Amino acid sequence: MDRGASMHWTHIRPFPAPSDRPSRRPRTAASRPDGKARAHMDLGIEGRWAVVCASTAGLGFAAAEALATEGVNVVLNGRDTARLDAARDKLRTIAPAVEIRTVGADLDEVATTDALLEACAEPDIVITNNAGPRPATLRDATPDDWSKGLSGNLFNHLRLIDRVVDGMQERRFGRIVNITSAMVSAPQSQMTVSSAVRTALTSVSKSLSHDLAPFGVTVNNVQPERIDTGRMRQIAQMVADRRNITIEEARADIASTIAAKRFGRPEELGATVAFLCGARSGYITGQSIRVDGGTYPGLL
Repeated sequence: MDRGASMHWTHIRPFPAPSDRPSRRPRTAASRPDGKARAHMDLGIEGRWAVVCASTAGLGFAAAEALATEGVNVVLNGRDTARLDAARDKLRTIAPAVEIRTVGADLDEVATTDALLEACAEPDIVITNNAGPRPATLRDATPDDWSKGLSGNLFNHLRLIDRVVDGMQERRFGRIVNITSAMVSAPQSQMTVSSAVRTALTSVSKSLSHDLAPFGVTVNNVQPERIDTGRMRQIAQMVADRRNITIEEARADIASTIAAKRFGRPEELGATVAFLCGARSGYITGQSIRVDGGTYPGLL
C-alpha cells in the first residue's frame, strides 16, 4: 500500500475474541544457564524477526535477550567477532527454540545496513542502538566528535529505518524502537554531542510515527539513564579521576542522585523495549519512554 493511501476501515478485520483466536503451540519458558525458568510476558510476537543493532553487550544485548525470551528470532550485530559469537551462544542457551543470526560489522559503515538486511530481509522489529558519543562540552567537542556522533547515532539509524518501513507497511505490522538517552529530555553540558544527535533522531522518529500509524507500524524511543552498563562504568571512572576518589565512591555518589537510589539493570531496559514491540502495544507510538529510576524532575 502506498504511504499516502487512505485507510478503509471496512477492510480491517476485528481483533478476534479469545475463543476465536487460533491456538498457539505450547510454549516452554526459556531457561537460564543456572537451570531456572526465565520469565516471559507472552507479548504475542513469537516467531517474528528482529534486527537489534550493537547487541553484543549492554543495552543492546538486554533488548535482544528480552525479545528472544518472547520467542522472537534475532539478528545480533557487533564489531568484535569474539563478543558477537559469545552473545549468540548465550542467547541460544537462554532461548534454544529461536533462530539467532549474527552480522559482524561496524554501524558507522554504510554497507552494514545491507549486511543486516541480507541476514533478515523483512524484519518485523528493528531496535536501533549504538555506543554513545564521547562525553564533551560544546567547547571541548571536536569536529571528529560531531562527525562520529552524526554517523553513529543518527544517519546509520535513519538509513536502516528507511529501508524497512515499506515492507512493514505492506505487512501491516512493524515495531521500531530507538535506544537513545535521557540527555534528550534533560540535556547536560558535558553530553552536548549525544544530546544533539539523539534529539534529532527523536524528532525524525516522531514525525515518521504519524505517517506509519495507519499501517500498524509504531516508532518509539526509550531514554535510559544510569543503567549499570559499561557506559555507566566509564562515566563513574571519569568522575573518580576528576575528583580523585575511588570508582566505588564515585558509583555510590552517582547512585545517591537517582530517585530509586540504585542503578538500573539492563534487563529492566530490555523488558521495556520488548513491551513496546509487543502485539498489544500497537496504540503506543511516537513516544519517548524514560527508564531512569524516577530521576527526571519534570512533569512532561
